[in-house]
Amino acid sequence: MRFTHYRLGHVAAGTVAEVTLRGSAANVRLMDQSNFNNYKAGRQHRCYGGLAESSPVRLRVPRSGTWHVTVDMQGLRGTVRSGIRVIPAEALKPLPTINQGSLRDLPSLVRNVTHEDAPGIDAVDERAFDVFICHTSEDKDEVVRPLAMALRDAGLSVWYDEFELRIGDSLRRKIDKGLANSRFGAVVLSRAFFGRGWPEYELDGLVTQALAGEQVLLPVWHDVTKRQVMDYSSSLADRVARSTATHTVEEIAAEIVDLIRNPPDS
Repeated sequence: MRFTHYRLGHVAAGTVAEVTLRGSAANVRLMDQSNFNNYKAGRQHRCYGGLAESSPVRLRVPRSGTWHVTVDMQGLRGTVRSGIRVIPAEALKPLPTINQGSLRDLPSLVRNVTHEDAPGIDAVDERAFDVFICHTSEDKDEVVRPLAMALRDAGLSVWYDEFELRIGDSLRRKIDKGLANSRFGAVVLSRAFFGRGWPEYELDGLVTQALAGEQVLLPVWHDVTKRQVMDYSSSLADRVARSTATHTVEEIAAEIVDLIRNPPDS
């Protein structure tokens, strides 16, 4: 799912996030940190706001803390552009309700306020991925690329470097975003993987997400023994894994697809 994300940071209770829309109606949500994490992961979450058919949309922060605003088209058709500004409580006028009026009834919506107009707010288009694939380049041809393509062909949204990285991209920034926005993390462990800088950086991120309960880690062993995995990480060796020695890449992909679409707690 594509969505536009505005990080409000730490704001005081009573502050209002004013979102302007151009185009179609959209879902506008105000969420605290915990619920935003659930939203990114595709889990059940609570939010303030909902379907916005008028502009601007004003959402009041109910308590002091770290807050986020998202704009998405889930369940809707069309396109929308958005902007935001933060209004301190003392500067507010009476607020309209979220469903007042209709976009199609307005000959001209209010000026689109972009994040450049609102210092301190970071607005980026973000995608939620079903699975992030962590690997080393030596395993691309034999395992990783076929696995990534099989998952994508099955309809999953896959963060894989050959799908996502473009010339000029910040490698660390793109990886961090992929890690943060993925529900599952598949790590292809091999002898070539151990001790490699970027793969281990990605793995550290996956393990952190898994320990926080924000992601499920899916180990895939390639040309490696359990003893070698244990020597590298006993906690990884303790996780149920699939090995290319006993399963084909297609079988592993099919099992990952089934797990993502039908998680055990669903």
